[in-house]
Amino acid sequence: MQKMLPKLIAAGAVLLIVIAYFVSNMFFYLHEPVMIDEPVTISFKRGSSVRTLASQLQDHELLKHPNYLRIYGRLSGNATRLQAGEYVFSPGQSIADLIADMVAGKVKQYPLTLVEGWTFRQFIDALAAHEAVEHTLKDVPYDQVMSKLGYGGQHPEGRFFPDTYFLHKNMRDIDILQRAYQRMEQHLQRLWDQRDPDLPFKTPYEALIMASIVEKESAVPEERPVIAGVFINRLRKGMRLQTDPTVIYGIGESFDGDIRFRDLRTDTPYNTYTRKGLTPTPIAMPGLGALKAVMHPDDTRYLYFVANGDGSGQHIFSTTLQEHESAVDTHQRKRAR
Repeated sequence: MQKMLPKLIAAGAVLLIVIAYFVSNMFFYLHEPVMIDEPVTISFKRGSSVRTLASQLQDHELLKHPNYLRIYGRLSGNATRLQAGEYVFSPGQSIADLIADMVAGKVKQYPLTLVEGWTFRQFIDALAAHEAVEHTLKDVPYDQVMSKLGYGGQHPEGRFFPDTYFLHKNMRDIDILQRAYQRMEQHLQRLWDQRDPDLPFKTPYEALIMASIVEKESAVPEERPVIAGVFINRLRKGMRLQTDPTVIYGIGESFDGDIRFRDLRTDTPYNTYTRKGLTPTPIAMPGLGALKAVMHPDDTRYLYFVANGDGSGQHIFSTTLQEHESAVDTHQRKRAR
């Protein structure tokens, strides 16, 4: 036995060297950047194993030694921690980087941009057309969506914050709506708590309605506080707001892009030429700029404004009806003629 001991020790040493070489070679290989020219999307389904992943990577010619990945997964303990989803394997990444992303759940992100001034119907249409969204509301009537969200009795218009949201594959439309709703609630409440004193709004919802009108009337961000000041001055004086976007919203889907004099005289709940005060609901999704403008309007005496007609989106502001009529004549009627 004593004669065999040196041989056993030598054999053990050789085995350890072989194992060490194999392990170091495996770790080096899996941590070496893979040479690819463009990103590759890896779809890892729920219930899949590290063996399935190795086969996928081999099919994409990203992995020459699938056994390395299987052994690495077991040794590191990550084989059972891989999260389902889509992952982007980018140039310069290693297989080990991909595994780390999958353990952390850093799935592929798809952007969805909700534009300031969009209506709720435009929001729903954008969701319906998005490639990454799981559509659970496609058969739900438009007027029942808020009930599905748990906010029955609320009108959906203006309740969702316009922003760019990043989605993962098969994210449910109802979850995206919840996220946008909560973000609007947070911004609205924070700004309401910080608002200027003596504004003519009883509730944050009234301020939201006004912000939606300011959003639709202001193409130039710098003018929003001034436009908000004009509308607030008119509210305080009991004047009608007389703003075309509310009339257009009241016309609905039949609006053909051209507002006519008869439209201004046709009474609807949203016609601010025939009715005083705010509209019953917002008319669009206001952005952060419009919300801030309504909570902190310019201290101005202006009561009127008209587009200057040069395509810049800027307006001419007036304090009297006579000044306003002169501005309309100069910048609208004469230009039209």
